[in-house]
Amino acid sequence: MSETSITKESPHPGTGGETAATAPRPAEAGGVDGGVGLTALLVAAARAIETHRHDSLARDVHAEHFVRAAPASADWPVRIGQVPEGDANPLWGRFARYFGLRTRVLDDFVLGSVHDGARQVVLLGAGLDTRAFRLDLPSDCVVFEIDRAGVLAFKQQVLTDLSAAPRAKRVPVPVDLRADWVTALTSAGFDPAAPSVWLAEGLLFYLPGPAETYLIDTVDRLTTGGSALAFEAKLEKDLLAYRDSAIYTATREQIGIDLLDLFDLGPRPDSAGHLRAKGWSTSMHTPFDFTRRHGRGPLPEPNDALEGNRWVFAHKPGP
Repeated sequence: MSETSITKESPHPGTGGETAATAPRPAEAGGVDGGVGLTALLVAAARAIETHRHDSLARDVHAEHFVRAAPASADWPVRIGQVPEGDANPLWGRFARYFGLRTRVLDDFVLGSVHDGARQVVLLGAGLDTRAFRLDLPSDCVVFEIDRAGVLAFKQQVLTDLSAAPRAKRVPVPVDLRADWVTALTSAGFDPAAPSVWLAEGLLFYLPGPAETYLIDTVDRLTTGGSALAFEAKLEKDLLAYRDSAIYTATREQIGIDLLDLFDLGPRPDSAGHLRAKGWSTSMHTPFDFTRRHGRGPLPEPNDALEGNRWVFAHKPGP
């Protein structure tokens, strides 16, 4: 359900884990063909399906090429017409539309932040995100993509084969979020003194609670006034209560991804409240708020695996 390839077993980020010297080489890391990395392909397939809809909320012309290039997903649908049940399919209909809606909402968040002056975009667990290629960003904007080397290598190969050119400066930062990604990011040119916009899209619920708090604290430390952060949270007290929900069941049965086995099932921190205590302004929304705003997307249903999902938007006041 994410853009990221971080593993469920990740220890506290930056306090051990793999260093650049000990991290797996791309072939060993498995790229996007296993674990949470496989969910990056799920999101890419959802974006491909969204792209080809007549009422598309977001377009990503590269997405289907990622899906076709990976053996694990080569036979997945990239158009809703390839799904026998169409939108009645819980995975490729409702769930894919959720990812399309999330893509649009976060696209708008990035563009709004850039309009307000941010010229650095940081994608935490970037996965197969192509915002550097899709969005109408200023030429002086820099997009930093943090993810494991294997994921970024797979992504780069597909983009190279397509002769894809980014619209803004794109800086891949090949580092595991378990390692010292702060040093890797600043060494790649990120300037903590300049306003930035950060996305943690489909990332935090794979992390243990203390790792999430560490990441939020680190973003606060690396940002100046005028910066912004968007992330996705889950509020359910017991995720396993939704094990037989239509979305989780279809994802397990149709493509072999057991999301509940990948999520961290421990208590979640109140990261929005944590940011408010540090002086950030925050707003929290359900995905259904944006379904109603855009006129398409998922709406609540019984035993809904999406009912605890929240999208949080945070802004750090300027001087």
